[in-house]
Amino acid sequence: MSDEPSPGRPKVNLGPSRASFSGKTRTRLLLALAVALLTAIVLGAVLALGKKPAPPEVRTIPLADRNASRALLLKAAAIDFHPSSEAGAGKVEGNPLPSPPPASSKDLLAPGTQAPPFSLVTPTGTRVSLASLRGKTVLLELFATWCPHCAAEAPHLKALYGKLPHDRYAFVSVNGDGEDAASIFAYHVYFELPFPALLDPNPSDPGTFHHEGSPGPVSKAYELALFPTFYVIDPHGRVAWAGSGEQPDALLRHELQAATLH
Repeated sequence: MSDEPSPGRPKVNLGPSRASFSGKTRTRLLLALAVALLTAIVLGAVLALGKKPAPPEVRTIPLADRNASRALLLKAAAIDFHPSSEAGAGKVEGNPLPSPPPASSKDLLAPGTQAPPFSLVTPTGTRVSLASLRGKTVLLELFATWCPHCAAEAPHLKALYGKLPHDRYAFVSVNGDGEDAASIFAYHVYFELPFPALLDPNPSDPGTFHHEGSPGPVSKAYELALFPTFYVIDPHGRVAWAGSGEQPDALLRHELQAATLH
């Protein structure tokens, strides 16, 4: 058979259209490809490591909460507690002591008033009474777990408590929203608070972290109207100072020390 193309059919060149690469050029190309491939592998590994899920937050259960029942632990976990936030919350705690320091709030129990007695329990059932704290200056906080201003105060109260001698000062948080044990336990553990948080139940309108309730009888006796509310109670059980809303750490410390000296 003839190798000549048929008349009218174009001749197709099946050979290379240009000269092939030299051996030296092919070597360089292979090296460049290998470097690119290695770079892609390393970059992919770095990105994969960067996308690993963050390790879970570890919280230390305060000593007073370590006798919690399995049922309470499960209920508290189901709460899915996370601190609420709000514009302006957490702005005043670091402020210096005002000059002059503000007077006790006129909307709360007046200084010199005998502080209303209470005997309440923690979420795990430990009972704490005001009478048991006689002889110490007490900082009493009325709080709600869903309150962003209470959440802003919590780490500051923990730090302030750690700086004061515990043989002379006591901190107590009373839940002012009639909340259940699981909500208060979740809040207490989240902030790793070293002082007790107490239940003040309101059976007719109980609250939770997800649902606002109404004050219990002790919170009503302390004329709670705003979260958080603070009382400084002197070693004789009398109101020394009271204030509503977030407070500078320096002011709380000043009022506690002043009440101890009188």
